[in-house]
Amino acid sequence: METKINQEIHTALRQFEDRYFIDGIVNKQRVIQDLYNYDSELIAAMLNSDLLKENFTMQVADTTIFQINNLIELFEADEFWKDSYTKYSKKIGLSSGGKFIDETTDVVLDFPYKDTVLKASMSKEDTDKEDLRPEEPFLNEVIAKEEIDVLLDKKIFVNTKRYSVEGEEEIDRFTDDNLIIKGNNLLALQVLKEQYEGKVKLIYIDPPYNTGGDSFKYNDRFNHSTWLTFMKNRLEIAKELLSDDGSIWINIDDDEGHYLKVLADGIFGRDNFINTIIWEKKYTISNDAKFFSDNHDLILVYGKSKQDWIPNKLSRTEKMNAAYKNPDNHPKGLWKATPLHAKSGSDRAEKFEYQFKNGVVWTPPEGTYPRFSIDTLKKMDDNNEIWFGKDGTAVPSKKTFLLDLKNDGTPSRTVWRFDEVGHNHEARDEVKKLNSDFLFSTPKPERLIQKILHIGSCENDMILDFFMGSATTQAVAMKMNRKFIGIEQMDYVNTISIPRLQKVIEGEQGGISKDVSWQGGGSFVYAELMEKNTGFLHSIMSAKSMTELQEIFNRMLETTDFDFRVNLDEVRNTIWRLSVEDQKRTLVKIIDKNQLYYNYSEIDDINVRDLISDTDYAFNQSYYAERGE
Repeated sequence: METKINQEIHTALRQFEDRYFIDGIVNKQRVIQDLYNYDSELIAAMLNSDLLKENFTMQVADTTIFQINNLIELFEADEFWKDSYTKYSKKIGLSSGGKFIDETTDVVLDFPYKDTVLKASMSKEDTDKEDLRPEEPFLNEVIAKEEIDVLLDKKIFVNTKRYSVEGEEEIDRFTDDNLIIKGNNLLALQVLKEQYEGKVKLIYIDPPYNTGGDSFKYNDRFNHSTWLTFMKNRLEIAKELLSDDGSIWINIDDDEGHYLKVLADGIFGRDNFINTIIWEKKYTISNDAKFFSDNHDLILVYGKSKQDWIPNKLSRTEKMNAAYKNPDNHPKGLWKATPLHAKSGSDRAEKFEYQFKNGVVWTPPEGTYPRFSIDTLKKMDDNNEIWFGKDGTAVPSKKTFLLDLKNDGTPSRTVWRFDEVGHNHEARDEVKKLNSDFLFSTPKPERLIQKILHIGSCENDMILDFFMGSATTQAVAMKMNRKFIGIEQMDYVNTISIPRLQKVIEGEQGGISKDVSWQGGGSFVYAELMEKNTGFLHSIMSAKSMTELQEIFNRMLETTDFDFRVNLDEVRNTIWRLSVEDQKRTLVKIIDKNQLYYNYSEIDDINVRDLISDTDYAFNQSYYAERGE
């Protein structure tokens, strides 16, 4: 795909006639050599283009700096004249300084197309038939920068409404109410930056796992590098939405989990990785498993700034408290023996020694460190808070009193069992009770989300889930008195997700409702990104005959943005000789996938304004006016 930048470079090089061409093909090595040599004529020709000047220069004080290395990297790409250009290696691995190594701690994940933006047609409604796949182009961050800016521009909201205990009502202004957006999540995330940058306390996502599973309603069949690009684009924006003390929790399986970990290290910073949670999602054994029965998922946890993230502790359980006894009738009550040593510390174990009042001399075991100072050990010894076993000959340990722990809670373990946080079967039952017409194959139980939100957020904090699905995250957030944002592209948002949240408002008693004494209430705003070319995609896919397709094509000629690689005259002359299936395939391919939704900059265009209600128009003005629009 020849982008605008490609075209401008081509025009600039043509000024030199055959100097940079061999049989009409660009001599990239000659161009690179002259750029390295700072050829003044070539640089001047490049800078005469406003587009090239905008994309390959920067201002320092009053001086314009030509970013010559960026332009050279573009020419060094294997596929310069295609938008699938990428400066990254055509394999997947770890790199540092451009070389594949495994020793350094400062790594990024290299894979094909890493420096591209992939919008990704997530809806399986668009990709059910293998030969009708839209074949969405990669948008390279360097070559197609201007196309990316259009793709990620502000979008128009339509069908805005508010749901509350009073029912459904139209709205004409943006507020800080809970928010549900229907539309592609990459584009919706970009729109959220207008209002929510740096304001989200916790993000939980359960993205498509790239397993090829056909039961999930998203397009769950990316190739490996495409899936990584798909995730990279979204995680980069998600990071900008997080508050400095916020965290992101990513639910994933083993197929992509480890590559995702390294990718996320590169985005959030390896030092901001907090932990991996092992969630036991199944309680039964898969007897037909070839190797192992897959019974767990991974949940990767990162902080925006790990040093600023403070997790909430969990309440102590009766099972935990049952381990505390009082065999010596200590006046402080129930206690449990805990070690005096630790795995790490400042004093070397071989240098530390303490003699208790009963004559026992204690040193930390080899390879460990003292947990307490000599002064603290003496104080505990004086207060009868050291235990030497029933016969007084056991290795000394500390009496840890339940009284001292009850108000502190306990940190979470990294292994979450199904009996503590639920499993997939429990989650399916929860959704089925709310709506028996549709079932997700792998929904998440409310108890799992409850634990995540408890650890990572407090009441009134903002929670975001941009793979909303059946709205489990939003339902739990509402019941736990958190604010929430949800993003969903699929049409079931209006048949599954919204009805579920309406029932939560009405006070439904499933999931965690009884545990948190939920009685109903709350509200949320619903808004859709205004579809542009998306409607034509759906029409093409559902058409039954050539006559229908001809009518659709005629409408497309009046209003649709076509892929700029398309020769429409050639399409007109050849398409109707094809089979109906090939006609569909062709029409899907020629639509510009970067114009699936209307941009906010088009809102006052007379042809667009007539499609927008007065209340929706006012809502858009209110939403974007907050930043001085």
